[in-house]
Amino acid sequence: MNKDLVNTPFSARYAPRGMVCSTDQLASGAGVALLRKGGSAADAAIGASAVLAVTSQHMCGVGGDLWALVHVPGQPRPFALNASGRSGSGADIKTITADALSSMPFHKDPRSVPVPGCVDGWLALHQKFGRLPLEEVLADAITLASDGFPISAECALATEVLEGVEYADDYLREGMPKVGKLIKRPGLGKILEGLTSGNRETFYLGAFGQELMDFGRGEYHPEDLSQSQAEWVVPLSVDAFGHKIWGLPPNSQGYLCLAAAWIADQIGVPRAADHPDFWHLLVEASLQAAYDRPDVLHEHADGPLLLAPSRLAPRAGAIRMDETASLPAAVNHGDTIYLNAIDESRMGVSLIQSNASGWGALVFLPETGVSLHNRGIGFSVDPASRAAYGPQRRPPHTLAPTLVEDSAAQLVALVGTMGGDSQPQIVLQLLARLLVVGQDPAQALAARRWRLSGAQSNGFNTWADPSEVFLEVEDVEPQLVENLATRGHKIRSLGANHSAFGHAHIIKVEGGVLVGAAEPRVSTSAAIAH
Repeated sequence: MNKDLVNTPFSARYAPRGMVCSTDQLASGAGVALLRKGGSAADAAIGASAVLAVTSQHMCGVGGDLWALVHVPGQPRPFALNASGRSGSGADIKTITADALSSMPFHKDPRSVPVPGCVDGWLALHQKFGRLPLEEVLADAITLASDGFPISAECALATEVLEGVEYADDYLREGMPKVGKLIKRPGLGKILEGLTSGNRETFYLGAFGQELMDFGRGEYHPEDLSQSQAEWVVPLSVDAFGHKIWGLPPNSQGYLCLAAAWIADQIGVPRAADHPDFWHLLVEASLQAAYDRPDVLHEHADGPLLLAPSRLAPRAGAIRMDETASLPAAVNHGDTIYLNAIDESRMGVSLIQSNASGWGALVFLPETGVSLHNRGIGFSVDPASRAAYGPQRRPPHTLAPTLVEDSAAQLVALVGTMGGDSQPQIVLQLLARLLVVGQDPAQALAARRWRLSGAQSNGFNTWADPSEVFLEVEDVEPQLVENLATRGHKIRSLGANHSAFGHAHIIKVEGGVLVGAAEPRVSTSAAIAH
């Protein structure tokens, strides 16, 4: 017996056939139940995602967006799904100029609410990789929405910001809910029941679509809701840490996960995770990868060009061991969920679904009770920017799940997190701990983290001024803080288990066994084995 595991409160889970990891045990349980019925990893991921849309609306929902990477054994590369919504045909940047806005409106404004892509994403994923009928895949989510679910501590706390918000009755009908209170969401239950036919029109051209049109006041046209927001795209990859690491192309910031990993691999990261150089070099790799993100990330950006060695090699060469590099001048709480699932055939799904910020736009639709995301905050208000707000456009997106394969295109790991701009930085730390240090998923997830943050950060504007980026660290040893400070890092210390450091999950394939763990910073998270 390994004495290190005796009485360990957080340790990896092992499974012979399949596994699902998410921030909610109800979601993970729903996903694994589908695996046991013979469902695919895609069925499990959709089922878990749908449950999270019910139980975790403070982070995700049918009013938000979705992205996924799918490993299919025998295929030369993963499949990549971009289900991020486009702005309405009525979007006009002149309205931003007329209102003298220096950034996109954060709350209660249709200009920051692209047409939600989550439902189209579910349907596209199921059509391509599903084995079970949607009626079975969505059954648990429908039951929880209609009959009720016990609200989690995190969601109950998040409802405090809903005071005064219209149509949030599902949560506030009897005042602020206490942990464990049964919450019913009948409007969402009807939406999910309508989706069991696999017909997107029941959602986009039904009650939800009409409510969205009414809210938009001309922002959306009927044709915006008629076209699918989901698209199968070509994923990006780099060779780093002895593996092939896959990510999503623009408009996702997934290229940053890959660029930072490639740069870190070039400079040589120590195998000792507690060494100051391990922290310093990963931070510097992230800085070098991302400082020009506002200038280069837009929906038509050339992903392979952003990852070209000729572009990244000078950035790796600029890193010094004893000081932070000078960066040329040049978007808090992540309100997103990441989940992953692997089935017996070793199909693997790395999926992320999001409102953008907490409760999204702080807009609940009156009949359906759906809260709308505010992913349009990623648009630029500069008319000359390639990422400028305008009609039928996808904004730059923070969502960036990853997938790791070996040289034979065999699945090695699924890794991802919520966290706004910080997602690539958190993923980089987890990849380095898994692939360089050799930690297991639980060890990697339990380790203290860092993230980069702007001087006045809202979690989505980190790179507005690269010269004013702070290194926020999670309750680390004073000696480490001092060492990093002497190298020029501007440091802020946050308490342990702060949600700013992400909610991540990992499943790793080791021979015939799956080894996984769910985020220890969330009270309800669960890695459930099959």
